[in-house]
Amino acid sequence: MTSPIKTIMFATALTMGLGATAATAAEKFVLDASHSQVVFNYNHLGFSTTYGMFSGFEGEIMFDEANPAASSVTVSMPVMSMFTGWEQREGHFMSDDFFGAAEGDLVTFTSTSIEVTGDDTALITGDLSMNDVTKSVVLDAKLNKVGDHPMAGKPWMGFDATTTLMRSDFNVGAFAPAVSDEVQVTISVEAMKAE
Repeated sequence: MTSPIKTIMFATALTMGLGATAATAAEKFVLDASHSQVVFNYNHLGFSTTYGMFSGFEGEIMFDEANPAASSVTVSMPVMSMFTGWEQREGHFMSDDFFGAAEGDLVTFTSTSIEVTGDDTALITGDLSMNDVTKSVVLDAKLNKVGDHPMAGKPWMGFDATTTLMRSDFNVGAFAPAVSDEVQVTISVEAMKAE
């Protein structure tokens, strides 16, 4: 059985990236862009699993320790920052076959609720907006570590999460089902207390 204290501490750490330090009002925390990635993969014609990623993106967490449910998390990634390792594929993804992307187009995630499922696990529900479509998605998250960063000397945390998306839900389902509509997403982020 999960201890109520561990459950509360995990919910606190997951929502704001701080851990168990005192606060009397909402405090701001930001993602460490150099150590946060979103990696995605899909099946290509049954022959291979193809990968891509986003990195260097921004995120902000406003944490209310007295009422963690009132906290908020937002993340944004420029669509055109997608990296696949092959320039022609990136160009195709930005074309009208998929995103029809222009400078300034973003993928955003805004959390709407967190359900703690264990000592270091939770389900994070949020609104994912991509390609002018917004859908609710659930991230299956695991808290990796909470504590003071050994070099930065400030509160820090990291977690991993996974989810599965359907490309067609966001109007980027070209060539499905030959190229799988289902996309596996793996997320790994670090967050630090803002200055």
